[in-house]
Amino acid sequence: MARGLNTARKLKGDRQKFRWSDSTYKRRVMRLRERSDPLEGSAQARGIVLEKVGIEAKQPNSAIRKCVKVQLIKNGRQITAFAVGDGAINFIDEHDEVLVEGIGGRLGRSYGDIPGVRFKVIQVNNVSLDMLVSGRVEKPVR
Repeated sequence: MARGLNTARKLKGDRQKFRWSDSTYKRRVMRLRERSDPLEGSAQARGIVLEKVGIEAKQPNSAIRKCVKVQLIKNGRQITAFAVGDGAINFIDEHDEVLVEGIGGRLGRSYGDIPGVRFKVIQVNNVSLDMLVSGRVEKPVR
């Protein structure tokens, strides 16, 4: 009777030890996603535009995707964010304050044919970028 109990305890110890070889368990317990995430677990973050950049699309597409380099206010990290919409980059200038969120890729990674870009711009100077692109509102002068 005691022998079966001892074996169960040993198996449980082995399970706990070998859990560390499971990458999802390890990342969850060590909170690696929150540490590596520039937004620090939040859905959105504010930042200041440093420069406009054009990023080439991955094969087989051929385009220059209009993005902006943004320095986050909360922690000073620099990220690249995609300006969604036809001509949207024209409404974003350097030193503008923008609101960014995840672009919606798998596991918080990049989306589609834009390599290394994990975020998108949704507001410029507290005005929705979508509204600016559609022409419903004008960009406020700071």
